[in-house]
Amino acid sequence: MSAVRLVELMRAREVSPVEVLEAHLRRIERVNPRLNAIVTFAPDATESAREAERAIARGDDLPPLHGLPVTVKDTLDTANLRTTNGSRARAERIPTRDAAAVARLRAAGAIVFGKTNTSEFALDYTAENPVFGRTLNPHDESRTAGGSSGGCAAAVASCLVPASVGSDLAGSIRIPAHFCGVAGLRPTAGVVPGAGHAPPVSGLHSLGASLGPLARHVSDLRLLFNALAGRRAASASPATDRHEEEGRELRGLRVAWYAHDGTVQVTDEIAAAVASAVGALKSVGVDAVDEKPPGVEKATDLWLSLFEYATQRYIRSIYEGREQDAGRAARVIMERAQKWGEPPLEQLLGAWDERDRVRARLLGWMERTPLLVAPVGAVPAFGHEEYGRVEIRGASVPTFRAMGYAHAANVFDLPAACVPAGRTRAGLPVGVQIVGRPHDEKLVLAAAGVVEAALGGWQRPEALF
Repeated sequence: MSAVRLVELMRAREVSPVEVLEAHLRRIERVNPRLNAIVTFAPDATESAREAERAIARGDDLPPLHGLPVTVKDTLDTANLRTTNGSRARAERIPTRDAAAVARLRAAGAIVFGKTNTSEFALDYTAENPVFGRTLNPHDESRTAGGSSGGCAAAVASCLVPASVGSDLAGSIRIPAHFCGVAGLRPTAGVVPGAGHAPPVSGLHSLGASLGPLARHVSDLRLLFNALAGRRAASASPATDRHEEEGRELRGLRVAWYAHDGTVQVTDEIAAAVASAVGALKSVGVDAVDEKPPGVEKATDLWLSLFEYATQRYIRSIYEGREQDAGRAARVIMERAQKWGEPPLEQLLGAWDERDRVRARLLGWMERTPLLVAPVGAVPAFGHEEYGRVEIRGASVPTFRAMGYAHAANVFDLPAACVPAGRTRAGLPVGVQIVGRPHDEKLVLAAAGVVEAALGGWQRPEALF
């Protein structure tokens, strides 16, 4: 069931929070040992569900997520619950307070009952680390669930949890959503507070890092986003009414789409999914144009110029004097830092200035074209041993470059949603991203809802049912 429907049923007393939690725990007991998506469990979850049940019985004024079980990425602090960041350096760390986003989930009534797997300090496009090992893709266990919020996406896709919260500095919500066939939202930076996340959502990272939800349904993204953003919104309207409303919101809008960013080609199946999503939007009356937005071809190089040094500096501070604890991803980062050294201040300031100039041009262009449709990445989920390079149309491409389609939303700070839009011949999910103007998450989600309704949205991984 969707998170929206579960909340409705609990409010109507047709099912209890305890029953909802126990049903998910039974599912986890059967499936999680195969996937390794949820890595830590809250010992007080059942008591929290009982208290949620008592509040309903008392007739209390219920918050919007009341009784809903959720998980959060293991990069977010959870009070009195182990938070490792996928690092041996923090393998036994137990924070004393919640991250700000976790506190908002609890204030909205959610039951935070577990932590999902991630890459070490969210450093690459896998959910594999030295503490908990590897998360598998629920649609093909020989492939990665993506990263760095891969545990979130795998757990949601396989119905271990209705929704989860991840983080996104280089596509780390949208890429796992694309790989696992679920929906995910990267909100505008700062709308969801980043305090209590590691790496810190501060300094240069604050230009592009964001926390957001992953779920099986776009309506659930909306529900979770409102809670994370501190908004006490009403429950979503019924699906049929919502789709009609979304269509009306979009009618007549100019929407640009592209399946080549000028740097890396995508597979035929990725391009076909973009075309299908565009067709869905055309059916509700949008003015869709095949046009590459200005500056998107610069996104990956700008990302590296702005964010790589900040990441290196943070990782070196964590492992200084204990380099032996670093896993594969952290070692690569430190080796690059040692090889290239620190960039001059003028170089960083120049990159920041170029980013702002390119962003201003892009935002000016988006005044007339408020939505973009694009690939999330150039390939679907890749094999576990292909984390460094992937093959696209006979060419070997660095994985980071292949995922460059996701980088523009981070570098230029644009809200972006991934929504399922097709499958490959091998049965792997393919997502597309809908990108909007800063703080226009409502329009982004409306477009994502139209695509979901037309193309079917989430499909369960049959091997797990």
